Amino acid sequence: MLVVETIAKIRRAYFSLGKSIKEICRDLRVSRKVVRKVIRSNATEFHYERSTQPLPKIGPWRERLDSLLLENQGKPARERLTLVRLFEELSAFGYSGSYAAVRRYALVWRKEHGAALTQAYVPLTFAPGEAYQFDWSHEIVVLNGVTTTVKAAHVRLCHSRMMFVRAYPRETQEMVFDAHERAFAFFRGACGRGVYDNMKTAVETIFVGKDRQYNRRFLQMCSHHLVEPVACTPASGWEKGQVENQVGLVRERFFTPRLRFKSYDELNAWLLDKCLAWAKAHAHPERPERTIWEVFEEERPKLIPYRGRFDGFHALPGSVSKTCLVRFDNNRYSVSASAVGRPVDIHAYADRIVIRQDGRIVAEHQRSFGRGETVYDPWHYVPVLARKPGALRNGAPFKDWVLPAGLDRVRRKLAGSNDGDRQMVKILAAVLSDGLPAVEAACEQALAEGVHSSDIVLNILSRQRDPGLSETIATPETLRLRHAPVADCARYDQLRSA
Repeated sequence: MLVVETIAKIRRAYFSLGKSIKEICRDLRVSRKVVRKVIRSNATEFHYERSTQPLPKIGPWRERLDSLLLENQGKPARERLTLVRLFEELSAFGYSGSYAAVRRYALVWRKEHGAALTQAYVPLTFAPGEAYQFDWSHEIVVLNGVTTTVKAAHVRLCHSRMMFVRAYPRETQEMVFDAHERAFAFFRGACGRGVYDNMKTAVETIFVGKDRQYNRRFLQMCSHHLVEPVACTPASGWEKGQVENQVGLVRERFFTPRLRFKSYDELNAWLLDKCLAWAKAHAHPERPERTIWEVFEEERPKLIPYRGRFDGFHALPGSVSKTCLVRFDNNRYSVSASAVGRPVDIHAYADRIVIRQDGRIVAEHQRSFGRGETVYDPWHYVPVLARKPGALRNGAPFKDWVLPAGLDRVRRKLAGSNDGDRQMVKILAAVLSDGLPAVEAACEQALAEGVHSSDIVLNILSRQRDPGLSETIATPETLRLRHAPVADCARYDQLRSA
């Protein structure tokens, strides 16, 4: 095959230097046929292509291999077989040729069918405040020394490309609510439409076309922020391509190399700073003369103003055990002893658990995301101690119980007496009626006076509850007696004689 350099030498020798074909053949050691071909064609490069490609081994198996390639191309990307696997499949049917022949045939087949299989898209444009897109991604970080897979919530404004990213331990509905609340508070507003995939926390049923039956609580959240939810076609991620691209960008730029933090709070604070820094440092893709942050500042007045926090919890019923515990998400949480024996409502938030009974709160705890953990509040068990004071010493809720300084000193002093537990229970029970600050002050006063018994502490509390002596009211002059009564017992003698 002629190389480009030889063709260039032939053309210069003939057209510029005026050499004859014979001279060119002698100097460059090429045939007359080649020189004439270059001169007559006026081409600077030649390609050789076979008119027909012999396939001695593949020929009898072309139909089978075509069907395998077509079937494989129609599968999702994660389920497609490699060419090695296709070669093994074909060999199982009796093919005796080499893998190289299958590979060459597959490459040609992909070129021929690429135009038919490749999908074309239409670029989209959005007005300021028109829409945002939401999606989840899974990232790997090191939290407190433990390698953890976190769930990152992504929100992206379609016009300005402003991004918001926050990490959570779950993809549950309360996490979706919290991500929206924090994103809208960060943007200081919301868009008219929200574009989602068909996540189960938002969509319950998929109908024909764009019709969806949304989750009731999810619709309440959208209604609160005046957002119209729109769900994509199943397996059509390009309908929210901006946030899909954001997932890849954040994974490459933020989460690589692997991040190391002590807690989710530190991680999320760092992610928020990175989102701000990225927006201020990078140009807008459609308006390269301005940064993403500058376009976002222009879009912000067009957003729907932030309407305050939506009470975004996931509600479900629960039952209280005789040990004052409620089970939720593979963990147990203590409740007030008065709630035993009746059902309760568990309100799960992204960061806390609130348990209600008949409309009143009977427990509130920081949420735990482990498994098999028990979260106690010792004050829930104080009413039970009135009947079982001995449980104060070995009760699981009271293990490592950190009391205020005054109460802790009284407890240590009472530990040596025979009825110390009973006396301490009386003091703790007073907290439920008088409050912790008042009992703490009474303990400090009793210790200052050199005593620590429960009777003294309760007496101090009783005196604090009783009102002081009332002020003496001066008698007006109009009500004063003109003749003051005289104490004279002789008057009774006069009455008796009469």
